[in-house]
Amino acid sequence: MTDWSRLVRPSVHGLAAYHPGPSMAELQRRYGREVVRLNRNEDLFPPFPGAREAVEAELANVWMYPEESYSDFREAAAAWIGTTPDRIVPAHGTQALIGTLAGLLLEHGDPVVVPQPTYGLYAQVSTMRGAVVHRVPLRDLRVDLGALAATARSVGARLVWICDPNNPTGSLARPDEWRPFLDALPERCILVVDEAYADYVDPEARLGRERDVEAGRRLVVLRTLSKLFGLAGLRLGYAIADPELARYLDAVQEPFNVNRAALAAGLACLAHPELIEERRQAAAAARTLLCERLMAVGVEPFPSQANFVLVRTGVDDALVSDALAREGLLVRAGGEYGLDGYVRITVGPPPLMERVAEALGRTVAQHA
Repeated sequence: MTDWSRLVRPSVHGLAAYHPGPSMAELQRRYGREVVRLNRNEDLFPPFPGAREAVEAELANVWMYPEESYSDFREAAAAWIGTTPDRIVPAHGTQALIGTLAGLLLEHGDPVVVPQPTYGLYAQVSTMRGAVVHRVPLRDLRVDLGALAATARSVGARLVWICDPNNPTGSLARPDEWRPFLDALPERCILVVDEAYADYVDPEARLGRERDVEAGRRLVVLRTLSKLFGLAGLRLGYAIADPELARYLDAVQEPFNVNRAALAAGLACLAHPELIEERRQAAAAARTLLCERLMAVGVEPFPSQANFVLVRTGVDDALVSDALAREGLLVRAGGEYGLDGYVRITVGPPPLMERVAEALGRTVAQHA
């Protein structure tokens, strides 16, 4: 028998594959009822008008490679965010870009800095490349940009990853801390900012990092259509990068890795900016409603600019998440992130927010 552990890259020893947990069918059999996923930060609102129809229409072209669709998407994404198409790099989700960036930028032994907790893939792909990952704890459940910069300088970081708004807390970097942080990073350090949830942010609070990319800063911004646009199942994201770096990314990632159906859906969504803002406002209103109802039942929601809310319950989070699952409501236990006593709840339509807040308040009261 072949011992594959001797043949794979040594840096992957000890890494575990991502396991999403039981399927919906398994959960429905387990609990004997329909279940709602408020644990994966998927968009819970109806699909954007025209997206499904665009996918169906594009099925007639599945025999063709999607090179023209790539160009169309670059132009549409660039127009939407207000930059140039040569700075847009499409990919099959930002997860693909995270892996591509790690492969492009990291050598064995390179120091990498990440907040803790945050999205786990940053550390996973960095470790896989043989990098040394340095974790910086949050401060008051917010990414501590000052400490991140200080750590990056002390270790001579090659790469710093941040998620803004951060997952799982929903916290957002402020303008007064962003510029000092960017200026304080060491020479040769590259910053990757994952803005998966940026489309939910109040426009007045957005930092407009595409302007920093255009100014030549050592910065890559990642965006996705999985969240507010509701295309998680189609896998479509993009990077905003300096044109020279964009060419390198195109050279090392697999050619045309996004399928025509995903690109068609993305183009349909980006064609109607007024619907994008309408969806953002609907999500923000539902998030506000959820927070109000949570406070009314005696638990503490943390301020969020994303499509989820982190909630301090004060009781065993595993027990709470299991109790809610028995009522058909799946939430994320904070202990998975080292946040014992918290749960993370995805934002969705108002009736669902009323239901989950009532169930959570009742569950916490029963186990306090």
